[in-house]
Amino acid sequence: MRKKCCFLIILILYISLCLHFFPNNGLAEADEQSIIIEVDGDVEEHAAFVKSHFPYINVIATFDTLLQGMALKGPPSKLHKIASQRFIQSIHPVRKYELPSPKPSVSGMKQSSPSHNTLQTIRDDYSLVTSRGNDFDVQSGPPNKVNDTYFTGKGVKVGVIDTGIDYTHPDLRGNYKGGYDLVDLDDDPMETKGAPAETTIHGTHVAGIIAADGELKGVAPDADIYAYRALGPGGMGSSVQVLAAMEKAVKDDVDLINLSLGNTVNGPDFPTSIAVNRAVDLGITVVIASGNDGPDEWTVGSPATATKAITVGATADPMEIPTLYEGRHDKTIPLDIFFGSIPWDLKKDYELVEMDDSDTSLFGKVALTQRDDVPFYDKAKTAQDKGARALLISNNESSTLSGTIENTKNPIHIPVAALSQTDGEWLLKEMEKESLYLDTTYRQTPFQMADFSSRGPVTVNWDIKPDIVAPGTNIISTIPGGYQMLQGTSMATPHVTGVLALMKEAHPDWSPAQLKAAIETSASPLKQENDTLYAPSTQGMGSVQAKAAIQTPVFIDTPFLTFGKVEQGKARKKRQLTIANTSEYTQQYSFQIPKNKQGIIWDIPQTFTLKPNEKKTIELGIRTIPTVLEKGVHEGYLTLEEIEKTYHIPYLFINQTADYPKTMGFEFSMKPLSDSTYQYQLYVTDPTKHISIDLYDPDTLIYQRPFLELKDVHTGINKGEMKKAKAGKPGHYKAIITVELEDGTFESYETEIMF
Repeated sequence: MRKKCCFLIILILYISLCLHFFPNNGLAEADEQSIIIEVDGDVEEHAAFVKSHFPYINVIATFDTLLQGMALKGPPSKLHKIASQRFIQSIHPVRKYELPSPKPSVSGMKQSSPSHNTLQTIRDDYSLVTSRGNDFDVQSGPPNKVNDTYFTGKGVKVGVIDTGIDYTHPDLRGNYKGGYDLVDLDDDPMETKGAPAETTIHGTHVAGIIAADGELKGVAPDADIYAYRALGPGGMGSSVQVLAAMEKAVKDDVDLINLSLGNTVNGPDFPTSIAVNRAVDLGITVVIASGNDGPDEWTVGSPATATKAITVGATADPMEIPTLYEGRHDKTIPLDIFFGSIPWDLKKDYELVEMDDSDTSLFGKVALTQRDDVPFYDKAKTAQDKGARALLISNNESSTLSGTIENTKNPIHIPVAALSQTDGEWLLKEMEKESLYLDTTYRQTPFQMADFSSRGPVTVNWDIKPDIVAPGTNIISTIPGGYQMLQGTSMATPHVTGVLALMKEAHPDWSPAQLKAAIETSASPLKQENDTLYAPSTQGMGSVQAKAAIQTPVFIDTPFLTFGKVEQGKARKKRQLTIANTSEYTQQYSFQIPKNKQGIIWDIPQTFTLKPNEKKTIELGIRTIPTVLEKGVHEGYLTLEEIEKTYHIPYLFINQTADYPKTMGFEFSMKPLSDSTYQYQLYVTDPTKHISIDLYDPDTLIYQRPFLELKDVHTGINKGEMKKAKAGKPGHYKAIITVELEDGTFESYETEIMF
């Protein structure tokens, strides 16, 4: 008995020692939370304070270049205790930044490609819509098509700030050189795995476009990839995680940073935009996606609004788009292929029948149904199970219908497409009279801007964005375990990053400003179907040209003439343009005098000559009469001619005002590490007297209550806090934001909030 007591005493002492020396083991470890805090004052002093006074909290990293702060990890109960320290300016949870929404294929391409898909399978799918008797290149999807040089990006370090990377992928493991995870705060930036809603593939796809070197070839297959996981499960992350990832990349001495992410704040002074400009000042070229919220103006979001960034929009390659044709009425009906659908490739005409709730077979027919509360995938599965050859889903409202039927575990094997409400109602009406048979025809599209590509300009400083455009539709690249075809400005951006890697290999001494000037000057402007150029705020300087960028005989430094906002009365504004002749020959340049337009007078310099390696700064001016001109955005191109080359120099000014959003980016959420206080922020673009926010029922639009009133408003980010008791009943609301501008006019916007 005595021996048993001694053993129990020793065991208790041992357990006590373990609990004392290893307090975060076991379940407590699993409950740890990672946060990033911004601090006021010396970061290292505050880090030492945390280590000495809060031993249960681990200081994972400190930031002092692009961000003043620390990355901390610990149990939530312990992190709560540090939240009251006065040196802490803000605490950042995982939210606010996310990947652009995937865009449905413009060609009926299968977008959903499970990880077991082979590269050949995707190429076969692609050939279905690119080789119907036309001389199309069935390799248009792969990224290396833009590399028309013998350079490979060898020795160039590229930082990819995204959802991480599958560094085990056979096409990437040779290029992967390291990185960091800003979500879990460790050295393993692997893509998120797990439940379908959490799994990510985006960063691996982006990295493959830049530098895949295996069965698939990226733009710069010998470039070194450094991956920084700033976006976690589901592609979500905070702006501070993005900032911290950028700082990690700066300290890893990368040459280029790719940011295929963003938010909806169209302003130049958002923290991520400011950090991008700082990174460029430190010698790193930063390339950013403009966003997928086009074709409306003012849709470029931060950090793509950063002045010194290279902001990238997306082009669409020539494709054959499937459409339906009903012969008796000579009617053509456009289709929008659902995300996750196989290609629409019907070889003959098929009878159209309405799909209902009965067990009636649909074998060998095209089914038609209307959008309702039933998920699109479930409708497609029902049509497939009943033997339908294809499914059409018509909208139940006048807006555009786009959706997904993606299901990697049980994919749909028939094509599924959306119809407009008008076309759906017409078909149903005609089907009541007689049987309808539909043929599939194909419409060829030209090389053009992708509709989804976000447009500028930028509010507040009125910069022209994007800077340049690149292929962004039906791009084949790597994903964890295989390959997939995706589209968006997220895919266009790494094309430009890859080209910059080629340029950096060819000219290792070129600065970010020189790289930016060369890639913009050498771009090829895109024309619309009416043979006029797309607007500068749509395409910037035009489509990227790798070989021309490396061999450009001239640098036009910051080739965007942004004259800002023109107020009442006669206005005269000037801008400078620096032009460098990098060729071995003397070159003569002259501007074409623009056609006279009432209310605009140009001050254009005369013909000038540059000797080899000579540069010159010239001044261009514009005089306007605001009362004669229409209010709004005025943009176009000045033409600079040299004997063998013509350059289109974009210009833009705002006459008095324009239809840009006066507020945006309203966020309302529980303050991190608090259960009694909410925090909010709102971005304001114009001098404002007063802002009020009222809540309405989102379904009935019945007024509920006043919510927030801001009187001390300034241009830029406005932040504040609200006690939980004052916020009122939690729930889902439609918020109407009413803005009283300094000139006495009112504007209102609506958004939705849930708290």
